[in-house]
Amino acid sequence: MSDDAFHLTPSDVRAQEFQRAFRGYDPAQVDEFKNRVAEELDRLTRERLKLDERLQGFQEQLRAFRERERAMNEALLAAQQLRVAAQEQAEREVETIVREAKADALRLVNQAQEEERQIRERHELLQRQFAAYLANFRALLERQLGEIEGLQTHAQLSHQVQTELLLKRHA
Repeated sequence: MSDDAFHLTPSDVRAQEFQRAFRGYDPAQVDEFKNRVAEELDRLTRERLKLDERLQGFQEQLRAFRERERAMNEALLAAQQLRVAAQEQAEREVETIVREAKADALRLVNQAQEEERQIRERHELLQRQFAAYLANFRALLERQLGEIEGLQTHAQLSHQVQTELLLKRHA
């Protein structure tokens, strides 16, 4: 018989009555055996209930562990995806920073070259202006020297003329 077709409970054993027959079993022994069987069924039923409860607890724990495992796997997968995304973002940022740094460096080099060119042009202009100043100053000095010489000559001539006049007056 299968378990589904026949369920024997301790009450069934206790309530079972047997017909009396001539030369039958000793009723006291049969009753004692029935009680022992009923008690054993009680014990087995209680033990089965305890085992069923433990099994249910273990099944709940197993479900919880499986749920945790699934959640941990999802978290691990999400963390891996986040790491990959963060790494890709960092690489993009590095590329952007390097590109901007190169552009800034090129701009600074061009700016420095332009400033150098302007300084050279100013230097050349100042050199030309200084050379022109020196030439003008030299010309001025030469004119002044010419005037001084002219004045000296004039003074000498004046002095000679005065000396001659004085000599003519005294003569």
